[in-house]
Order: sequence, then structure tokens, then C-alpha cells
Amino acid sequence: MSAAPQAIVPRKGPDFGLDGDIPKYWFDNDPFKSRFFDAMSVLFPEGEKFFICCVRDYRDQITDPKLQAEVKDFIYQEGQHGMVHTQFNNRLKAQGVAVDRILDEQKRIMFGFFRKRLPASYTLAQTAAAEHMTALMAHGFFSAGLLDKADPRIRAMYAWHAVEEIEHKAVAYDVYDKVAKGGYFVRVAAMLQVGLTFPLHVFMIMRHMFEVDGVRKPGRVWLRGLWWLYGPGGLFPRLLPHFLTYFRPGFHPWKHGSMDTYNRWTEVYEQSGDAIAAADAVSAGAAA
Repeated sequence: MSAAPQAIVPRKGPDFGLDGDIPKYWFDNDPFKSRFFDAMSVLFPEGEKFFICCVRDYRDQITDPKLQAEVKDFIYQEGQHGMVHTQFNNRLKAQGVAVDRILDEQKRIMFGFFRKRLPASYTLAQTAAAEHMTALMAHGFFSAGLLDKADPRIRAMYAWHAVEEIEHKAVAYDVYDKVAKGGYFVRVAAMLQVGLTFPLHVFMIMRHMFEVDGVRKPGRVWLRGLWWLYGPGGLFPRLLPHFLTYFRPGFHPWKHGSMDTYNRWTEVYEQSGDAIAAADAVSAGAAA
């Protein structure tokens, strides 16, 4: 399913009320579902910095004014994402989660190893792969009504993030393809690596969170949660066809992904300026 490329809108990160009375298990009162998204949030601020650096490596080589403008707006959006998720992560820190230690380890891997030891073309390929994964989640999470039972404030944060991931989903790929002149096999290798290591990193953080929470019978929580993720009809089987499109030789991000969620969110947000109302409209539309 192809879609027309969308303009990248440099919005200021909305105030989601993340310092309010959000319950610890804000998603369906479920520790696995809540901590799955919490663990991803922990990784976003440093991840966004990494993506910005990897695209900036080639910024001076871009001659296309349109792509130059898209890179500028991509950098702005990723910076806003990092700031909002840092606010969210401060809430996790107050719960006893070792956010600073996790971020230090993430920086050591991403900046101390990947950025220092690997070619810039490969780290850009990692960025393009990660952008595909976030885009497919953005397209899939809300169209499936996944976050209907989530706290409205956090649902709104992830909906806003999802919309912007859709808008700039082709930027890193286009820089890799058109400017870095990256090849198919490096692109695929980077996706295989990111597709394996990202969920493993999320699960390691979740394990720490469960220990902090003192979760009783964690084995049962993991079994039920992994079934929700990977079982028949689960979250990732629904996303798998979109994920696999990346391995097609003629792949481009704008050839894939439903725009229903995006269109509904932007329509409401542009009219109201209310990110929570826009996310609620998306949720209501998915349930209809």
C-alpha cells in the first residue's frame, strides 16, 4: 500500500501532563504491556541523538534543496521527541528505575562502539532500519486500536510521536540511498542487526523494571506478555508483513503503510491544537 509523501511539520512537543497522576501500570493495568512501552521510552532520547548524528554525517554532501529541508525538519522532530521522552523517563526514574545507568550503557554501545568503530554508511543504515521499525509501529499500533486501554496522556504522547515518525520515515533512507550511495546488502545487514538487538535491549530493561517493581510470579507475566507480542494474532505477527517489505530490493518507505491514523490525528490536531483530543479521535476511529 503506497502513500503520498507528507510534509514534515516542525511542531513543538506538546505538554502531555507527564508529571501528573499517571498510574505505574498505565496500559490496561498490565505490568508487561506498560513496561514494554516504558522500556522503549527509556531508549528514545539517546537513540534520537544517535539518529541525528548519523544523518548529519552526510548533511554537507546533500545537494537537493528538498532533502536538505527534510533533514533540517527531521533533526528538529527527533530533538523534540528526545525532550518529551526525557520528561517521561524522569517519571520512571522516580519509581526507582535505573534510567541513568541504562542510558550510560546505551551511549557506550551507540557512541563508544558503533560511531567510533563502524563506517558512517553502516551507522546510517542502522538509522534507516530503526526508522523503518518505528514507522511500521506508528502505522500499526493505532490502526489496530492497540492503545485503547492506555492512559490518555501516554497514548497521546505515543500518537504524536507516531505521526511524526510517519512524516519523516523516508529521510534517513533517502540520505542512505541518494547521498551515501549505500547498497542493498549493508541495508539488510543493518536491519537484521537492529531487528534482533532492539527487542533484546527492551526485554533486558523490562527485566530490571520488574525487579524494581517486585513483580510476583514474573515467569507468568513474561509468558502472558510474550504471547501478546508474538502469539497468533499478536502484535508482531500483525506487523510482520510491513517489516518484511524492507528486504525487497525496490523498497522505499513511502510505498508502504496505511495513512488512516495519520490523517485522523492531523485533522483533529490542526483544528484543536489538543494532542490528547487528537489521540482520542484516533482511538475512537480504530474502535469504530
